[in-house]
Amino acid sequence: MTHSWKRGNKQQARPCERWPEAHSERLYKTGVPAYSARPFAYQQPAREGTMRFFLRRFMLAALFFMPLPLQAGHGLSIDGSLKYPKNFERFAYTSPKARPGGLLNLHDLGGFDKMNPFTLKGAAPAGLAGYVFETLTVPSLDEPFAQYGLIAEDIELAADKMSVTFTIDPRAAFSDGTPVTVADVQFSLETLKSGAAHPFYQMYFQDIEGAEILDARRIRFRFARLNRELPMIAGQLPVLSKAFYSAHPFAASGAGLMTPPLGSGPYLVERAVAGKSISYKKNPNYWAKDHPARRGMFNFERIVVKCYKDPIVALEAFKAGEFDVLSVHIAKQWHRDMKGRRFDSGQLLRKNFPHRNDAGLQGFILNTRRPLFKDVRVRQALGLALDFEWTNESLFYGGYVRSNSYFSNSIYAAPGLPDEAELALLNPWRSHLPEAVFTTPLTPPSTRPPHSLRGNLLQARSLLEQAGWQMQNGVLRNAAGQPFHFDILLADNAFERVMAAYAHNLKKLGIRADYRHIDLSLYADRVRNFDFDMIVNGFGQSQSPGNEQRDYWTSAAADQKGSRNLAGIKSPVVDALVNAVIYAETQEALITACRALDRVLWYGYYVVPNWYLASHRLAYASWLRQPEILPLYYSADQWLNTWWRE
Repeated sequence: MTHSWKRGNKQQARPCERWPEAHSERLYKTGVPAYSARPFAYQQPAREGTMRFFLRRFMLAALFFMPLPLQAGHGLSIDGSLKYPKNFERFAYTSPKARPGGLLNLHDLGGFDKMNPFTLKGAAPAGLAGYVFETLTVPSLDEPFAQYGLIAEDIELAADKMSVTFTIDPRAAFSDGTPVTVADVQFSLETLKSGAAHPFYQMYFQDIEGAEILDARRIRFRFARLNRELPMIAGQLPVLSKAFYSAHPFAASGAGLMTPPLGSGPYLVERAVAGKSISYKKNPNYWAKDHPARRGMFNFERIVVKCYKDPIVALEAFKAGEFDVLSVHIAKQWHRDMKGRRFDSGQLLRKNFPHRNDAGLQGFILNTRRPLFKDVRVRQALGLALDFEWTNESLFYGGYVRSNSYFSNSIYAAPGLPDEAELALLNPWRSHLPEAVFTTPLTPPSTRPPHSLRGNLLQARSLLEQAGWQMQNGVLRNAAGQPFHFDILLADNAFERVMAAYAHNLKKLGIRADYRHIDLSLYADRVRNFDFDMIVNGFGQSQSPGNEQRDYWTSAAADQKGSRNLAGIKSPVVDALVNAVIYAETQEALITACRALDRVLWYGYYVVPNWYLASHRLAYASWLRQPEILPLYYSADQWLNTWWRE
């Protein structure tokens, strides 16, 4: 189990502890390092689309951007409103009935070979970032984008919004009893913005110019330019111990890779066996155990995460009682495999937990660094070969919804044709864009009548011919006589049944697509170095897209190993629209910029769109208890942090 950093409520866009993770029908969201959702899936909700919703959001945004005096408070939100007042007792989705104690056994796919979740090379164990480390602020899971102070006792936003000042809670302490200081916070920012950390952090914290210590408890973060997200992004900074990393190099190597880290979080690393298991023990002196943002959470005395190389093996291990919770991402498993003696006896239960997360986009990602995929007509043709309707009904029991946007099922998804506000962003780039951006709504290929797979494949063949590919004796070849052949890397063999059908359709076009499941550590290394033709992966989106878009789409990220620009997109239009998203000054402007970006990405055909689900499918031991109130915007692992043992 791991922890999402930017999931729905801006808890979903960091590099993951072992990025990228394994996937199945729903990608184990590569939200990103330090707080990924692996092995829990990120899926999504129904859209709020009423005029009342838009009016309310616009009014709140207008209030947020009115000139204000210096503000101080216990929390921040993107629209200027907070659900919880100062001195609130607990989050509503936690329970006063929660009992501390007991053992929770979890699982992870793959292994680990380091104990630092913030660096690029290697794989950290599941849970390390969220159990051992803490941030200045933490998200509320029942608000779209709100954070409340944790290590930061008080938050002061400057009137010009060009800086934010955090006052450190005097109780905040690392697990060795030493206090968390402003020097630690400054060190954390400088370290995570340096080349020693995962490159995601350099991009994500790019607009935080620096931090200056004001006094023993206050530190001010200065911003390079106005960006309404930056105060909250600053609050998401993981706080590291300067003393610990002075004694143990941050970018350690050799034996130092497995040194258990020092953090301020609720758990200590009790025992770790590289690649096999890690045990976390509750810190008896945890400084925030009575903090309102922690009350009713992290209830287990000990958490053990066991590593498995294969999801099918992991399923059987779960049914045999080797671990206690399984997040199911494969429809076949959910509908056919959740049975057996322990289910029959009531020892194991299964349940859908609905959520309202934005879906983002999962798909078959084409690496445009490869000459084979440089031509947009080729990429479009490959998308026409996926028969979603057959796949959904035959393999997924009709349980999924086709993605129709890079911001699927959210207010940021581009509807219909561009409106005047979008055209103001798109028209300056018209000569660089396909006409479809302006004339055609975002619609994935379909085989529902009057469409058909045959019709789609005929269109694909025409596109391939236009791009210089011709069928010769059943094999598609270019002018040099080279066959159209590429490989699909899989981190989960459960996806092979999906790829078998897709490869079969491609074969009708004369294309040879070989798919294979490889070891997770090798898979992670190859993706990190962009050494692939096609993979299955996803781009999770938060309730308020922003700085993380740099890492997804920009030209700078395309050349940065370890970035999430997996498709290798290099487009001045995309770069400009990403900036429009990041520096949007109102919610209305943000929606417009996201929709314009959505259209440009969609008609770049960088991804063959997949599907999403608006619930978390969990199977779990019957002795586990949950709060009665569900959060709204959450990952399955975040929800599990509120559970307890009967």
